[in-house]
Amino acid sequence: MSELLDDLVAEQNYLDTAVRDVPEERWNSPSPADGWLMRDCIAHLAEMDDLAAQIAKHGFYPERESREGDGVVTATQLDSRAMSIPELLDWWRGCRARMDAALRSLDMRDRLPWAGNTMSVRSFSTARLMEAWSHGLDALDAAGIEPTDSDRLKNIAHLGFATRKFAYQNRSITPNTDPLRVELAAPSGALWVWGPEDTANRVTGNAGDFCRVVTQRIHYSDTSLEYTAGAAEDFLQVAQAFAGPPGDGRPPQNDG
Repeated sequence: MSELLDDLVAEQNYLDTAVRDVPEERWNSPSPADGWLMRDCIAHLAEMDDLAAQIAKHGFYPERESREGDGVVTATQLDSRAMSIPELLDWWRGCRARMDAALRSLDMRDRLPWAGNTMSVRSFSTARLMEAWSHGLDALDAAGIEPTDSDRLKNIAHLGFATRKFAYQNRSITPNTDPLRVELAAPSGALWVWGPEDTANRVTGNAGDFCRVVTQRIHYSDTSLEYTAGAAEDFLQVAQAFAGPPGDGRPPQNDG
């Protein structure tokens, strides 16, 4: 558990270091997330890390004032647009520090509520890492910064594979339960594997591509992933490692 939380902190610190010197005017650039500016991506992380910190500390959803945004960003994100960039980053740093302290006080098998469900502290923490990485991709894209993948992606890849059944059910589709093998090349060059070796249903390729697909940051047809027809491609079409309603994903860019 401590290694997972160390990975979460490292991912947050990587993103913080990457964006902190971006010129302030660039923070108002649109991100790949529909309707979100670069600054909204970081504000979202701060808002959700703050919520996660309170849930981890108290074990239940806190009382929160109901305030609507503009249909795209939340009221809190809109409010944060009045902050300077140093204020925004300081807010996020404080939220994530409180979350880290609260999570480290728990057992990884404890359960916490999130998005209408409950999950283990380990899964809860992995989800926060996934959010930091995936929303970080959007922020870095808006900043014009090429992201650097790390072996911290193993946590996200595992979550993507483990949520296969959920991805179907979330769309009211009967899950494809045929055995599936996923083999990924890690940024370090290591091989990560999930699923039985003797199945013909396979997804193979780059771990960064797979993680971008399961977090819906890229359409699977725009990656270098190789996949068999049937169960493997079916999974890539619905993959969603994050909680909440079905995401629209990113449309394919490669007409070929």
